Parts: sequence; structure tokens; C-alpha cells
Amino acid sequence: MCGATEGGLSLDGVNVAKEAVIQGQVLRGDAPVGNAYVRLLDRSGEFTAEVPTSASGHFRFFAGEGEWTLRTLAPKADPVDRTVQAAIGSVAEVTVNI
Repeated sequence: MCGATEGGLSLDGVNVAKEAVIQGQVLRGDAPVGNAYVRLLDRSGEFTAEVPTSASGHFRFFAGEGEWTLRTLAPKADPVDRTVQAAIGSVAEVTVNI
């Protein structure tokens, strides 16, 4: 995961033209949620990857093209699933409110 910058994650050094990027932020109200976990599940619901959120609540995955599910696990919150479409050459920005 790259370092977080104000306004979101920096894409410096990422060749977006050759990558399918899924990134975003986990929030509780307007406050970022650090130390949550975001899981990447494939179309069949199989676990593919997991990353912790940064102190600013940000996360990033490099994924294959297609439909994915993000499952967010955070303290004092029920799991939240979000479906996202990844495509090479684009960045799928996701905000997850818990």
C-alpha cells in the first residue's frame, strides 16, 4: 500500500494504464477508520487478499479486471460488503461507511 496523502492516496509511481486499481477510504461518519481490514473477494466469494487501512482509513489493491467484492471489517461495526468493478487503465475509488 502506498502512503496516504491529503485528499486520497497518491498514484505517483503507479502506471495506471497497465493496472486495475481499487482504492478508497473507510469512514465512520466523517472520521477515517484506521486499523480496519479490507478484504478482496472474487466473483465466487473466495478470499483473494486483505490489507489493513492506514491511520487515514485508506487502502489499495491491484486487481485483475472484473467484478470484485470489498469486505470491510472494523472494530465495533458489522462487516460491510461493497461490489466494485475493476478495469485496466482505471482507478475504482470506493468510500466505505461503517
